[in-house]
Amino acid sequence: MIDFILQFDPVTQAFIATLFTWGVTAAGAALVFFTRAVNMKVMDSMLGFAAGVMIAASFWSLLAPGIEMAEQLGQTPWLTATIGFMGGGVFMRVIDKFLPHLHPGLTIDKSEGVKTSWQRSTLLVLAITLHNIPEGLAVGVAFGAAAAGLPAATIGGAIALAIGIGIQNFPEGSAVSIPLRREGMSKGKSFLLGQASGIVEPIAGVIGALFVLKMLPILPYALCFAAGAMIFVVVEELIPESQKTYANIDLVTMATMCGFSVMMILDVSLG
Repeated sequence: MIDFILQFDPVTQAFIATLFTWGVTAAGAALVFFTRAVNMKVMDSMLGFAAGVMIAASFWSLLAPGIEMAEQLGQTPWLTATIGFMGGGVFMRVIDKFLPHLHPGLTIDKSEGVKTSWQRSTLLVLAITLHNIPEGLAVGVAFGAAAAGLPAATIGGAIALAIGIGIQNFPEGSAVSIPLRREGMSKGKSFLLGQASGIVEPIAGVIGALFVLKMLPILPYALCFAAGAMIFVVVEELIPESQKTYANIDLVTMATMCGFSVMMILDVSLG
Protein backbone atom coordinates (compact mmCIF):
# COMPACT_ATOMS: atom_id res chain seq x y z
CA MET A 1 0.00 0.00 0.00
CA ILE A 2 2.81 2.40 0.89
CA ASP A 3 4.57 1.77 -2.44
CA PHE A 4 1.32 2.52 -4.30
CA ILE A 5 0.77 5.80 -2.43
CA LEU A 6 4.35 6.93 -2.95
CA GLN A 7 3.78 7.03 -6.72
CA PHE A 8 1.77 10.23 -6.28
CA ASP A 9 2.45 13.76 -5.09
CA PRO A 10 1.33 14.63 -1.52
CA VAL A 11 -1.86 16.44 -2.57
CA THR A 12 -2.95 13.47 -4.69
CA GLN A 13 -2.05 11.15 -1.83
CA ALA A 14 -4.33 13.14 0.48
CA PHE A 15 -7.07 13.11 -2.15
CA ILE A 16 -6.88 9.33 -2.61
CA ALA A 17 -6.85 8.74 1.15
CA THR A 18 -9.88 10.95 1.75
CA LEU A 19 -11.74 9.33 -1.16
CA PHE A 20 -11.27 6.11 0.83
CA THR A 21 -12.66 7.67 4.01
CA TRP A 22 -15.61 9.05 2.04
CA GLY A 23 -16.14 5.58 0.55
CA VAL A 24 -16.41 4.03 4.03
CA THR A 25 -19.00 6.68 4.93
CA ALA A 26 -20.94 5.56 1.84
CA ALA A 27 -20.58 1.92 2.92
CA GLY A 28 -22.12 2.79 6.28
CA ALA A 29 -24.94 4.66 4.56
CA ALA A 30 -25.54 1.57 2.35
CA LEU A 31 -26.84 -0.32 5.39
CA VAL A 32 -30.13 1.37 4.59
CA PHE A 33 -30.60 -1.09 1.71
CA PHE A 34 -30.66 -3.99 4.17
CA THR A 35 -32.42 -2.67 7.26
CA ARG A 36 -34.65 0.14 8.51
CA ALA A 37 -33.14 0.10 12.00
CA VAL A 38 -29.96 -0.81 13.85
CA ASN A 39 -29.95 -2.23 17.35
CA MET A 40 -29.15 0.60 19.79
CA LYS A 41 -26.44 -1.43 21.51
CA VAL A 42 -24.74 -1.91 18.15
CA MET A 43 -25.08 1.75 17.15
CA ASP A 44 -23.89 3.03 20.54
CA SER A 45 -20.93 0.64 20.42
CA MET A 46 -19.99 1.78 16.91
CA LEU A 47 -20.10 5.42 18.00
CA GLY A 48 -18.01 4.60 21.08
CA PHE A 49 -15.51 2.74 18.89
CA ALA A 50 -15.36 5.76 16.58
CA ALA A 51 -14.65 8.02 19.57
CA GLY A 52 -11.78 5.77 20.65
CA VAL A 53 -10.27 5.82 17.17
CA MET A 54 -10.43 9.62 17.02
CA ILE A 55 -8.91 10.08 20.48
CA ALA A 56 -5.99 7.79 19.62
CA ALA A 57 -5.52 9.39 16.20
CA SER A 58 -5.48 12.83 17.79
CA PHE A 59 -2.49 11.90 19.93
CA TRP A 60 -0.50 9.27 18.01
CA SER A 61 -0.97 10.70 14.50
CA LEU A 62 -1.28 14.43 15.18
CA LEU A 63 -0.30 15.82 18.58
CA ALA A 64 2.82 13.73 19.23
CA PRO A 65 4.31 14.32 15.73
CA GLY A 66 3.34 18.00 15.99
CA ILE A 67 5.20 18.41 19.28
CA GLU A 68 8.27 16.58 17.95
CA MET A 69 8.22 18.61 14.75
CA ALA A 70 7.96 21.88 16.68
CA GLU A 71 11.13 20.94 18.56
CA GLN A 72 12.93 20.07 15.30
CA LEU A 73 11.99 23.46 13.85
CA GLY A 74 13.28 25.31 16.91
CA GLN A 75 9.85 26.28 18.25
CA THR A 76 8.70 26.02 21.87
CA PRO A 77 6.93 22.62 21.75
CA TRP A 78 4.42 23.09 24.55
CA LEU A 79 3.43 26.55 23.32
CA THR A 80 3.02 25.41 19.70
CA ALA A 81 0.95 22.41 20.80
CA THR A 82 -1.29 24.49 23.04
CA ILE A 83 -1.92 27.23 20.47
CA GLY A 84 -2.64 24.72 17.72
CA PHE A 85 -4.77 22.39 19.86
CA MET A 86 -6.92 25.14 21.37
CA GLY A 87 -7.19 26.84 17.98
CA GLY A 88 -8.73 23.68 16.55
CA GLY A 89 -11.25 23.52 19.37
CA VAL A 90 -12.23 27.19 18.99
CA PHE A 91 -12.57 26.75 15.22
CA MET A 92 -15.00 23.85 15.67
CA ARG A 93 -16.93 25.71 18.37
CA VAL A 94 -17.49 28.65 16.02
CA ILE A 95 -18.70 26.36 13.24
CA ASP A 96 -20.90 24.45 15.71
CA LYS A 97 -22.44 27.71 16.92
CA PHE A 98 -23.36 29.08 13.51
CA LEU A 99 -23.80 26.13 11.12
CA PRO A 100 -27.41 24.87 11.25
CA HIS A 101 -27.43 21.14 12.09
CA LEU A 102 -29.39 18.47 13.91
CA HIS A 103 -27.91 15.52 15.79
CA PRO A 104 -29.40 12.08 14.98
CA GLY A 105 -32.24 11.00 17.27
CA LEU A 106 -33.38 14.54 18.14
CA THR A 107 -36.50 16.39 17.07
CA ILE A 108 -36.12 19.34 14.71
CA ASP A 109 -36.82 21.87 17.48
CA LYS A 110 -33.49 20.73 19.03
CA SER A 111 -31.49 21.85 15.99
CA GLU A 112 -28.37 23.92 16.69
CA GLY A 113 -26.71 26.85 14.97
CA VAL A 114 -28.43 29.72 13.19
CA LYS A 115 -32.18 29.15 13.01
CA THR A 116 -33.35 28.14 9.56
CA SER A 117 -36.29 26.61 7.71
CA TRP A 118 -34.12 23.89 6.17
CA GLN A 119 -35.53 20.37 6.15
CA ARG A 120 -34.66 17.81 8.81
CA SER A 121 -32.74 15.71 6.27
CA THR A 122 -30.47 18.64 5.39
CA LEU A 123 -29.79 19.38 9.05
CA LEU A 124 -28.89 15.73 9.75
CA VAL A 125 -26.43 15.67 6.87
CA LEU A 126 -24.83 18.91 8.08
CA ALA A 127 -24.38 17.46 11.58
CA ILE A 128 -22.27 14.57 10.24
CA THR A 129 -20.53 16.90 7.77
CA LEU A 130 -19.42 18.90 10.81
CA HIS A 131 -17.60 15.75 12.03
CA ASN A 132 -15.92 15.22 8.72
CA ILE A 133 -14.30 18.64 8.33
CA PRO A 134 -11.55 18.03 10.94
CA GLU A 135 -11.17 14.41 9.82
CA GLY A 136 -10.46 15.35 6.19
CA LEU A 137 -8.23 18.20 7.33
CA ALA A 138 -6.26 15.86 9.60
CA VAL A 139 -5.58 13.38 6.78
CA GLY A 140 -4.49 16.14 4.40
CA VAL A 141 -2.18 17.72 6.97
CA ALA A 142 -0.68 14.30 7.80
CA PHE A 143 0.23 13.61 4.16
CA GLY A 144 1.56 17.13 3.74
CA ALA A 145 3.67 16.70 6.87
CA ALA A 146 5.06 13.38 5.63
CA ALA A 147 6.17 15.06 2.41
CA ALA A 148 8.07 17.73 4.36
CA GLY A 149 10.83 15.23 5.12
CA LEU A 150 10.91 15.73 8.89
CA PRO A 151 11.42 12.51 10.91
CA ALA A 152 8.39 13.19 13.12
CA ALA A 153 5.90 12.53 10.30
CA THR A 154 5.90 9.44 8.08
CA ILE A 155 3.85 8.25 5.13
CA GLY A 156 3.00 5.13 7.12
CA GLY A 157 1.58 7.25 9.91
CA ALA A 158 -0.53 9.24 7.43
CA ILE A 159 -1.88 6.01 5.92
CA ALA A 160 -2.66 4.67 9.41
CA LEU A 161 -4.60 7.85 10.16
CA ALA A 162 -6.61 7.51 6.93
CA ILE A 163 -7.43 3.87 7.70
CA GLY A 164 -8.47 4.70 11.27
CA ILE A 165 -10.68 7.58 10.21
CA GLY A 166 -12.16 5.42 7.47
CA ILE A 167 -13.09 2.73 10.01
CA GLN A 168 -14.85 5.20 12.30
CA ASN A 169 -16.72 6.80 9.38
CA PHE A 170 -18.84 3.66 8.92
CA PRO A 171 -21.32 4.42 11.73
CA GLU A 172 -21.53 8.07 10.70
CA GLY A 173 -22.97 7.20 7.30
CA SER A 174 -25.57 4.88 8.82
CA ALA A 175 -26.40 7.47 11.51
CA VAL A 176 -27.88 9.64 8.74
CA SER A 177 -29.32 7.16 6.24
CA ILE A 178 -31.13 4.80 8.61
CA PRO A 179 -33.07 7.48 10.58
CA LEU A 180 -34.16 9.04 7.26
CA ARG A 181 -35.34 5.65 5.97
CA ARG A 182 -37.22 5.06 9.22
CA GLU A 183 -39.04 8.34 8.68
CA GLY A 184 -40.34 7.15 5.30
CA MET A 185 -37.73 8.41 2.84
CA SER A 186 -36.84 6.03 -0.02
CA LYS A 187 -33.79 3.76 0.30
CA GLY A 188 -32.02 5.49 -2.59
CA LYS A 189 -32.49 9.02 -1.29
CA SER A 190 -31.59 7.98 2.27
CA PHE A 191 -28.35 6.47 0.97
CA LEU A 192 -27.50 9.51 -1.16
CA LEU A 193 -27.97 11.87 1.77
CA GLY A 194 -26.04 9.59 4.13
CA GLN A 195 -22.98 9.38 1.91
CA ALA A 196 -23.19 13.07 1.03
CA SER A 197 -21.96 13.93 4.53
CA GLY A 198 -18.53 12.57 3.55
CA ILE A 199 -18.06 14.74 0.45
CA VAL A 200 -16.34 17.40 2.53
CA GLU A 201 -13.47 15.06 3.47
CA PRO A 202 -11.65 15.05 0.08
CA ILE A 203 -12.12 18.83 -0.11
CA ALA A 204 -10.73 19.40 3.39
CA GLY A 205 -7.94 16.86 2.76
CA VAL A 206 -6.68 18.61 -0.36
CA ILE A 207 -6.87 22.02 1.33
CA GLY A 208 -4.95 20.73 4.36
CA ALA A 209 -2.18 19.19 2.24
CA LEU A 210 -1.81 22.27 0.03
CA PHE A 211 -1.76 24.59 3.02
CA VAL A 212 1.04 22.88 4.94
CA LEU A 213 3.17 22.24 1.83
CA LYS A 214 3.26 25.98 1.15
CA MET A 215 4.06 26.98 4.73
CA LEU A 216 6.47 24.59 6.46
CA PRO A 217 6.78 26.54 9.76
CA ILE A 218 3.06 26.15 10.46
CA LEU A 219 3.15 22.34 10.12
CA PRO A 220 3.35 21.67 13.88
CA TYR A 221 0.50 24.13 14.50
CA ALA A 222 -1.58 22.50 11.75
CA LEU A 223 -1.13 19.00 13.18
CA CYS A 224 -2.09 20.15 16.68
CA PHE A 225 -4.98 22.20 15.25
CA ALA A 226 -6.40 19.09 13.58
CA ALA A 227 -6.03 17.18 16.87
CA GLY A 228 -7.92 19.86 18.79
CA ALA A 229 -10.73 19.90 16.21
CA MET A 230 -11.09 16.12 16.42
CA ILE A 231 -11.13 16.06 20.21
CA PHE A 232 -13.85 18.74 20.17
CA VAL A 233 -16.03 16.48 18.00
CA VAL A 234 -15.41 13.49 20.26
CA VAL A 235 -16.24 15.25 23.52
CA GLU A 236 -19.05 17.47 22.23
CA GLU A 237 -20.81 14.88 20.12
CA LEU A 238 -19.63 11.29 19.78
CA ILE A 239 -19.31 10.38 23.45
CA PRO A 240 -22.61 12.03 24.54
CA GLU A 241 -24.47 10.41 21.62
CA SER A 242 -22.99 6.98 22.34
CA GLN A 243 -24.00 7.14 26.02
CA LYS A 244 -27.60 8.34 25.70
CA THR A 245 -28.80 4.86 26.68
CA TYR A 246 -27.57 4.53 30.27
CA ALA A 247 -27.78 0.73 30.23
CA ASN A 248 -25.18 0.60 27.43
CA ILE A 249 -22.53 2.79 29.08
CA ASP A 250 -20.20 -0.06 30.14
CA LEU A 251 -20.42 -1.64 26.70
CA VAL A 252 -19.75 1.72 25.01
CA THR A 253 -16.78 2.36 27.29
CA MET A 254 -15.19 -0.95 26.29
CA ALA A 255 -15.93 -0.22 22.62
CA THR A 256 -14.18 3.16 23.01
CA MET A 257 -11.12 1.45 24.48
CA CYS A 258 -11.15 -1.08 21.62
CA GLY A 259 -11.28 1.77 19.10
CA PHE A 260 -8.35 3.48 20.81
CA SER A 261 -6.37 0.24 20.79
CA VAL A 262 -7.03 -0.43 17.10
CA MET A 263 -5.89 3.07 16.10
CA MET A 264 -2.85 2.85 18.37
CA ILE A 265 -1.85 -0.48 16.79
CA LEU A 266 -2.30 0.94 13.28
CA ASP A 267 -0.22 4.02 14.00
CA VAL A 268 2.59 2.28 15.87
CA SER A 269 2.85 -0.56 13.36
CA LEU A 270 2.61 1.54 10.19
CA GLY A 271 4.10 4.79 11.49
